[in-house]
Amino acid sequence: MQFIRDIYASKLAARKPVISFEFFPPKTDEGDRNLLEKHIPALSQAKPDFCSVTYGAGGSTREKTLMIVDRIQRQHGLTALAHLTCVNHTRDEVRSVLEKIRALGCKNILALRGDPPVGGEFQTTPGGFEFASQLVRFIRESGDFSIGVAGFPEGHVACAAGKFADWEHLKEKTDAGADFVLTQLFFDNADYFEFRDHVAGRLGVRVPLVPGIVSILSAAQILKFTQLCGAKIPSSLRAKLDELANDDEAAAEFGIEYATRQCEELLRAGVPGLHFYTLNKAHSTLQVLKNLGLA
Repeated sequence: MQFIRDIYASKLAARKPVISFEFFPPKTDEGDRNLLEKHIPALSQAKPDFCSVTYGAGGSTREKTLMIVDRIQRQHGLTALAHLTCVNHTRDEVRSVLEKIRALGCKNILALRGDPPVGGEFQTTPGGFEFASQLVRFIRESGDFSIGVAGFPEGHVACAAGKFADWEHLKEKTDAGADFVLTQLFFDNADYFEFRDHVAGRLGVRVPLVPGIVSILSAAQILKFTQLCGAKIPSSLRAKLDELANDDEAAAEFGIEYATRQCEELLRAGVPGLHFYTLNKAHSTLQVLKNLGLA
């Protein structure tokens, strides 16, 4: 398996975008089967450069995350990115998880502060980490991993000081040793361009700043999703979603069209790649890639 930092470097030299997919561990056995036997095999046909697997709130999906990472690498021969969070982990526990990741042959970690258990607030675990930058530094000192971190074009929902303060925290994470940044999803490319210009231009961050894209599957789902993550929905998009509130099939087709236009503009602007939040479904992401000529 490759280091993701090397993937970005080689694709940059070839003037091609890195294409990556993100999955989350399902909550049911049926969800597991659909993801592992249907959607990941379908998406693997698009030959993504890597796939990432999230880590549930409070570290609740640790073993399932590693199982999916292992299946992606062994069964499909794809490079995997394992998420790892600070929540409910001591340094010794993080060290143990890193050993498990290494034993799977996985070379890549997305280091996150992470979400607390549902309904709770983030609290530093005694003997653990308060900030993602501390986790990045610990991983960097623990072995040769390629480390990614999260970036927030609109600022992190929990950062009361605002987006510019949040972007300073991103600089701390890259200074600690992060190799690349995957952004939170967004629907207005102007937010990404402002983020990129400030982080790269004013703060001097030199690692890839990769936009995160989602293709809307239904109005209800994306409204709930954005409320949780803090991404805003532009008024024109909100009006269209309201119009399609009772027609999920039409909303999904509109989502493909909207994501395609977003990606076309981002690619024209020279982004290093596109990171797709697949929502554990194959069709919409594959269709967007076909529209872009990247499938």
